[in-house]
Amino acid sequence: MSWVNVSEELLNESRDLNAKIEQVLGAIPPMYTVDPQVQRAQRIDGTGVLPKPVYMDECRNRTIHGPAGDINLRVFVPEKIDGVYLHIHGGGWVLGAADQQDQLLQMLGLTANLAAVSVEYRLAPEHPYPAGPDDCEAAACWLVENAKREFGADRLLIGGESAGAHLSALTLLRMRDRHGAAKHFSGANLVFGAYDLGMTPSQRNWGVRNLVLSTPIMQWFYDQFTPGWSVEQRRDPQVSPLWADLHGMPPALFTVGALDPLLDDNLFMAARWQAAGNHAELQIFPESIHGFHAFPTGIAQLMIQAQLTFVKQTLSGDPRTA
Repeated sequence: MSWVNVSEELLNESRDLNAKIEQVLGAIPPMYTVDPQVQRAQRIDGTGVLPKPVYMDECRNRTIHGPAGDINLRVFVPEKIDGVYLHIHGGGWVLGAADQQDQLLQMLGLTANLAAVSVEYRLAPEHPYPAGPDDCEAAACWLVENAKREFGADRLLIGGESAGAHLSALTLLRMRDRHGAAKHFSGANLVFGAYDLGMTPSQRNWGVRNLVLSTPIMQWFYDQFTPGWSVEQRRDPQVSPLWADLHGMPPALFTVGALDPLLDDNLFMAARWQAAGNHAELQIFPESIHGFHAFPTGIAQLMIQAQLTFVKQTLSGDPRTA
């Protein structure tokens, strides 16, 4: 575990941003009172809290066959390719889209020589569990079979943010247990993920303070993704990877902010990942909230750099990630 050392200047920058975010979120209806379709439209239009997505001409759409029809993949392909990154977007299994990650895909692709592929998985509540995980599994299987032919490289990595980190972990477990193929993934970049849908202590104890997430918001997301499930049902290893047997997983980087209700999820998951015999690195960023990497702060840049370093080391076969 590593608590990232940050200058007082950057800490104050982050504190100022957190205060502004809390003020803005406190002036609008909580997300659990707004219809998901309305929130999705606001995201596309840029009329909600988040800015309008930037669509990059260099990114393209690709369709593959999925368990319930075609699945769209958003793909960025740089000139030089050393590996392929399967990206799974966040949004609480309810919000977000593959084509809202273009800047991230391009940055990863150009900086780390990766073909970056983001999955347009089905969203709850229209498509509750297991629809989203099924689509992510299908995309992973497609890459295992086709990455070399499609992109000229078969060294695979997987990663995502928040719900995307959760789905990345579930996908690796499914690839191991159903396809014997977890070994095809060289690394996992798991960014402030939720790994216990029954709620870890930090989730339960956080309360109503809204710094992007709160206890009621997390509960609402779980109710959309696993409607009618009990706490015990939500701790089934097939939906909460913290409770799974984690042997045979690739090297992983876990990153999380100290002011994230999902802090315990990442503390516990990194420890269990390592205890199962896998390489795990955990970096905790002070004065940082859920989703802090999306804001233009110095601490966000430190976090993005940590991810890039991990990805590059993994691609190069660095023994620290072996």
